[in-house]
Amino acid sequence: MLSAARNMALSLMLAAGMAVAGVYEDMLHAVNNDDEHMVAQLLKRGVDVNTVDANGDSLLALAARRGKSEMVKTLLDARPRVNSRNGRGETALMLAAFNGHTDTVRALLAQGAEFNHPGWNPLIYAAARNRMDIARILIGRGAQVDGEAENGTTALMMAAREGHLQMVLLLLEHGASINHKTTSGHSALSMAKDQDRREIVQTLVRAGAVE
Repeated sequence: MLSAARNMALSLMLAAGMAVAGVYEDMLHAVNNDDEHMVAQLLKRGVDVNTVDANGDSLLALAARRGKSEMVKTLLDARPRVNSRNGRGETALMLAAFNGHTDTVRALLAQGAEFNHPGWNPLIYAAARNRMDIARILIGRGAQVDGEAENGTTALMMAAREGHLQMVLLLLEHGASINHKTTSGHSALSMAKDQDRREIVQTLVRAGAVE
């Protein structure tokens, strides 16, 4: 009798686990397929808004990466952890900045998304992809122009390396440190030279960059 009860309990636990797993998959599928109605329904059923996928991306991060404004709003209304990070240390704001989703950046900032945290940050990500409007928004909100990644990389360095002249000029205009170096000794000037960004090299030298 005891054995039968244990088997019944185990069966119920397994069934519950399968049900939870099914709902979890449904939620990820809905977010990835922009099914805002299904997401709202699953949230009402109690699915955790802070659910993450196999890469550690939260539902909010998945929506922010794709710039789905209405989906982001639906998820924000459920009060997620706005500053949670995925397995690569990226926040939803960083992903939105990198991919140029200005409206999503504004929505995340309005909900308290951090932008001056240590390590790789939204301004560096925006600079890497020449997202001028987003860089201006972040700087206007008080983003540290010389915020450093773990290896000392700054937004100016990324802009110089990737050949984004207007971003370089914007960052210099707001006081970016022109001769800052990474932990391995690279500067914005050396990165621009390595990538043969001649116009940027000339701009940096005129602005006072030295080897």
